[in-house]
Amino acid sequence: MPQHVLGVVARAEHQPVSLETITVPDPGPGEAVVRIQACGVCHTDLHYREGGISDDFPFLLGHEAAGVVESVGDAVTEVAPGDFVVLNWRAVCGRCRACRRGRPQYCFDTHNAGQRMTLADGTELTPALGIGAFAEKTLVAAGQCTPVDPAARPAAVGLLGCGVMAGLGAALNTGGVGRGDSVAVIGCGGVGSAAVAGARLAGAARIIAVDIDERKLAGAHRLGATHTVNARAEDPVQAIRDFTGGFGADVVIEAVGSPETYRQAFYARDLAGTVVLVGVPTPRMEITLPLLDVFGRGGALKSSWYGDCLPSRDFPVLTDLYRQGRLDLDAFVSETVALGDVEEAFDRMRRGDVLRSVVTL
Repeated sequence: MPQHVLGVVARAEHQPVSLETITVPDPGPGEAVVRIQACGVCHTDLHYREGGISDDFPFLLGHEAAGVVESVGDAVTEVAPGDFVVLNWRAVCGRCRACRRGRPQYCFDTHNAGQRMTLADGTELTPALGIGAFAEKTLVAAGQCTPVDPAARPAAVGLLGCGVMAGLGAALNTGGVGRGDSVAVIGCGGVGSAAVAGARLAGAARIIAVDIDERKLAGAHRLGATHTVNARAEDPVQAIRDFTGGFGADVVIEAVGSPETYRQAFYARDLAGTVVLVGVPTPRMEITLPLLDVFGRGGALKSSWYGDCLPSRDFPVLTDLYRQGRLDLDAFVSETVALGDVEEAFDRMRRGDVLRSVVTL
């Protein structure tokens, strides 16, 4: 039987969200219904609310989530009812050219549930990133569910579903940070701070955090940054060079997504170093670099998709590291709030008052 639960809905562009009754259908083939326990408040949800991703309103917001599988449809083998899972927004297909080449983390045909959840009047909802987890329960593709240690705190490990994984993966997967490396992270919000934590986990010798907000720099220091740079007060490129013997960092992670900070990342790396773009630019942004500099500096310019993660591989490992005390996911949880407090959490996020608000149910 379809279930009626409460969820946070964005009905129109730039309008406050509302808490409404939604209908969750029984799972069909390849689908699962998950009872949500915690879901982080991410900038992406705000972008949906403001029409910055698509105009397919109304949206069921929320996507950084953990919960318990309640029921599954036919032909589901990945999970079973009762499994504690972290949700992901890139269920791999297993058939595309990336998957066939043994690179499922780059799957070019990821998928979501085939059915739609609806409002009480039957209006179909668009779930944020195919998840829609600001709700008591949600319907997803079974491949979007990754079982992890059920003893883990849902509010902490749920953040692996998006921003924290993006930052950790930018350092560990895309950037390939190794023991003794020097790393600079430009932009220390949720994703950038996670990149700092990832660099520390990888054994980097120097981790230089760059931001214009002293609160964010203090947070990055707590997560493992060895040096901090306030880009309002000093030239970040020169500061990074000063902290690395005049050479530049082995890996520079750009977690802002702007031409100015990308250019800083490009010139702040060492010869043959790596730049990783994990900040998301807007469609009209462009950058111009001297082609001779691109050639002459060597190295690699990379973009990081979802931290180039493979959820089935990465989520359980990172959860285990969290349980061992080696990865402080709790540090990312600034506050826990109720389902009806998402609009106020958006305001605190805009002001930079929180690293992550997490809705708990």
